[in-house]
Amino acid sequence: MIRLEADTEARVDVFLSENIEGLSRNTAQRLILEGQVTINDKHVSKNTRLKIGDILTCIVPSPAPAIAVPEAIDLDIVYEDTDIIVINKPQGMVVHPAAGNYNGTLVNALLHHCGDSLSGIGGVQRPGIVHRLDKDTSGLLVVAKNDAAHQNLTAQLANREISRIYHAICIGQVKKDSQTVDVPIGRHPKDRKKMAVIQKAKSREAKTHISVLERLPRFTLVEARLHTGRTHQIRVHLSFLGHPVLGDPVYGLKKQPFGLSHQILHSKKLSLCHPSTGVVMDFETPLPEYFQEVLEKTRRVT
Repeated sequence: MIRLEADTEARVDVFLSENIEGLSRNTAQRLILEGQVTINDKHVSKNTRLKIGDILTCIVPSPAPAIAVPEAIDLDIVYEDTDIIVINKPQGMVVHPAAGNYNGTLVNALLHHCGDSLSGIGGVQRPGIVHRLDKDTSGLLVVAKNDAAHQNLTAQLANREISRIYHAICIGQVKKDSQTVDVPIGRHPKDRKKMAVIQKAKSREAKTHISVLERLPRFTLVEARLHTGRTHQIRVHLSFLGHPVLGDPVYGLKKQPFGLSHQILHSKKLSLCHPSTGVVMDFETPLPEYFQEVLEKTRRVT
């Protein structure tokens, strides 16, 4: 229930999508049609305008949890013991089931490989998942195989004790050899599916260190070290610098070089303290084939 303290004159569907986390405008309109939205206890239409003093009520049904099922999908396992499993995730694989992607995810593969040996803290949709990679970002991530390991790794993330280093090809010539991007990230004010650099109260601290690895004719190969772990952080920060990740369809160019439709971004290095032994463990993977192929193309551009 929301009491309007200011005269917004906004349409009710627009207001709901901008003020309820994760609610799209289409979903807001569907809820209005289903009678789940009222103003002053009266049903409304999607284009009803709000005014000061209105009492807006919106009932958002809880989504039915999708229980992930085991699937025999090959995994590139970098390391595994009774507490953790480190995976080199391929580009194009979704980490956990969600709307539109209930099968073929990393979680489905992990359930088949690990059986009941996964942390339950993430629930039925995200068992063992400590941190995520975007669907089209490849590379290293660690998964917890029991609750104690999950809690320990989550604490390491919160305390910024886990090192995560990515390689990316970005568009244009990055001028500084080394720089730290320290600007907050929050939900995009107009597109709820995107993140953006904003200075509003709802934004969160975000810091990324960018180092140039190789200067190419029209591109730059960079290393990005995360100091925080916000959604789409590297992609947003490089776009903020004016050098979006090559191939990024969300934060980059509308028409991508080489006909790419996915970002060239790889989680290359991961360092953590083992949750049981306390030993520092360092992992590194070579650049995957798709990344190397695009890198060779950028080197040939004149």
